[in-house]
Amino acid sequence: MGLSEASFVSVPARLRAAATAFPDRMAVCDEQSSLTYHQLREATGAAADKLARAGVIQGDVVAICAFNSVSYVIAYLGAVGMGAVVAPLPQSATADSLARMIGDCAARIVLVDEGAASMLANCELPAPLASLTDIADPAGVLPEGRMFEWAEIASSDRFNIIYSSGTTGTPKGIVQSHAMREAHVQLGEACGYYPGCVTLFSTPLYSNTTLISLLPTLALGGTAILMRKFGAEAFLTLAEEQRVTHAMLVPIQYQRLMASEGFDTHDLSSFREKFCTSAPFPPELKRAILKRWPGGLTEYYGMTEGGGLCILRAHAHPDKLHTVGRPAPGTDMRIIDEEGVELAAGEVGEIVGISENFMQGYHNRPRTTEEAIWAAPDGGRFMRTGDIGKFDEDGFLTLMDRKKDVIISGGFNIYPSDLEEVLRTHPHVEDAAVVGIPSTQWGETPVAFIVGPQASPVEVLEYANQRVGKSQRLADLRIVDQLPRSQIGKILKRELRASCEEDSA
Repeated sequence: MGLSEASFVSVPARLRAAATAFPDRMAVCDEQSSLTYHQLREATGAAADKLARAGVIQGDVVAICAFNSVSYVIAYLGAVGMGAVVAPLPQSATADSLARMIGDCAARIVLVDEGAASMLANCELPAPLASLTDIADPAGVLPEGRMFEWAEIASSDRFNIIYSSGTTGTPKGIVQSHAMREAHVQLGEACGYYPGCVTLFSTPLYSNTTLISLLPTLALGGTAILMRKFGAEAFLTLAEEQRVTHAMLVPIQYQRLMASEGFDTHDLSSFREKFCTSAPFPPELKRAILKRWPGGLTEYYGMTEGGGLCILRAHAHPDKLHTVGRPAPGTDMRIIDEEGVELAAGEVGEIVGISENFMQGYHNRPRTTEEAIWAAPDGGRFMRTGDIGKFDEDGFLTLMDRKKDVIISGGFNIYPSDLEEVLRTHPHVEDAAVVGIPSTQWGETPVAFIVGPQASPVEVLEYANQRVGKSQRLADLRIVDQLPRSQIGKILKRELRASCEEDSA
């Protein structure tokens, strides 16, 4: 997917071309507003003009903290079209955390909806707040006779700064270039997005998960339908009413959809492609989706940082549902041991990857950026994923666990995903997570947390321990109402570990 500067086409240029080709096609809608491509071009131009009059210039950072809306999309596209850099911030973060992110990215202005404005009202911020809807009015147009000059954009220019989910600690700003975003559009086109597709979005716009689907949809002339918040029945109803063809969902959303009592009563025959990323995707869930939901199913495995990407076309490889697929074209992925020595197929180690689709680095963290790189003997610079896995003889990658989540008990490596898979086979277990806690006898020992109102802790613990090796046996099992998750579905295992520490204190 390498691009020369001469052949590079930016996402903003693609969007302007789509507005010329499909002026009357619906581009984006939410519960309150809908815009054609012509109207979207007008509204983004008006938003960019307002940002410029607020003092934003090319290269400045515009932060956005809000729920999904048409105004959010207008602000995002208007900012990147004028050459600014967008920092989309999670509205679920604390005020203190948001203030740190705003300071870290050196935002010139922070666009907020009512909820974020209220939360940040009493904080000392290094940048002024502005109303998202004042800047990005869906009915916005430039004053008569006024033209907005869109920026000349180079492939190396910064597109956005995505802050990591923080599941491993303080979020880091991941700097992505216009070239990287154009590569995402090309990947989307290769994986099934097309002019006229209709994509339903129910994950937040601050997440890279959403953007790798939104940008191809709009850049290629499709329609983006935004949900403010995910709900299984609301999703299914919208999908049927709007004849949705595409969706990007995280595993927990698929799980809730497939468990919905009304799932099979909805007509989902319009679907062409469904995508999944961001968290482990159980093979039995993939199998159920393939059986009950029309259209293809594609899983992406990679990092917001880029470097390596695996793709599983689940409908084409039903015998490989336990894997995350094979490396994408132009991607080199390898397995290394603790000493950084490359391992052969079938051996378990850390996954590293390299491709031209790579971040520019962690914002203001050159040392952290360098620490994330594995230097291969052949001179290649590979991104360390922090994930443990292995390649099979066909080149498909099986994920084992996050490196930090591997439990070392009595000198043996225990992979929580193995135990979680066993737990989920119990008929009364709806969801499961396993973490390691300190043990004076073994160093660490595994403890399970399960969701299952009908389950008996003693019975499930015995069930699991009868089906795993002696060194893998669970020391304890706890029933919870739900597992703590980020907004894009990642289980927050640090919170589970913390609850164990609090109980033992």
